[in-house]
Amino acid sequence: MNTLNDLHKISGSFSNTEKMPVLFLGHGSPMNAIEENQFVTGFRNLAKTLPQPNAILCISAHWFTKGTKVTAMEMPRTIHDFGGFPQALFDVEYPAKGSPELAIETKQLLTTVEVELDEYWGLDHGAWSVIKHLYPEANVPVIQLSIDYTKSGQYHFDLSQKLSALRTKGILIVGSGNIVHNLRLVDFQNFDKDNYGYDWAIEARESVNNYLLDGNFQPLIDFEKQSKAFQLAIPTPEHYLPLIYTLGLKGKTEELSLFNDKLLAGSLSMTSVKIM
Repeated sequence: MNTLNDLHKISGSFSNTEKMPVLFLGHGSPMNAIEENQFVTGFRNLAKTLPQPNAILCISAHWFTKGTKVTAMEMPRTIHDFGGFPQALFDVEYPAKGSPELAIETKQLLTTVEVELDEYWGLDHGAWSVIKHLYPEANVPVIQLSIDYTKSGQYHFDLSQKLSALRTKGILIVGSGNIVHNLRLVDFQNFDKDNYGYDWAIEARESVNNYLLDGNFQPLIDFEKQSKAFQLAIPTPEHYLPLIYTLGLKGKTEELSLFNDKLLAGSLSMTSVKIM
């Protein structure tokens, strides 16, 4: 392949646009893909406020790798990366196209790291279970960027900033995870209780929200150094780190707002973030 021709193809693939928003979506249970609830309504209401993107770059909690990868296939498969759910959930397909051009451009922007163009992964449920509510017709190309599990919060924050040029090419960048996410302590008997959280979950959510709304991101980047409540809320980092990618893309004058900001089943939160 001729590199100059490739670069010309990429530069012509995505027209210049107004700066696109950046999102962090609390994706919760895979069942949100097929259920009707307040959080699904929140995603649909969000979609009404978004400009039409040329493509989506998603950083999902469910693609946690050694090293950094980006999906580069023409047609990503729908990955049903879960078990124990009804057959109706396994039957869901989200046939959005991929974008090899965006994958190459993403690789070129991330100059400080070796990025592997991946032809295998596809779209995991962290991506499709929420994006399907934003774009139910699957008419926007989607690629995924993996999260390197060997790296720190600061590394991921700094890496995400290198993606900022995509925002003026009509690319909607979406982090998908959950800020409070402790599956070992889920209270299944109270799963449907509205805005229900353990004391430590309430404390963690309040602290995180204050940092978010104050624009004080360093304690969030250094989450491993924070309170006991933080440690219970983030026992492992994969669902939290997509938030860090979202925060790294915030411009100094941009507004940050929260939605779906509720606790669930004692030890989970659905809090989602919009930056624009």
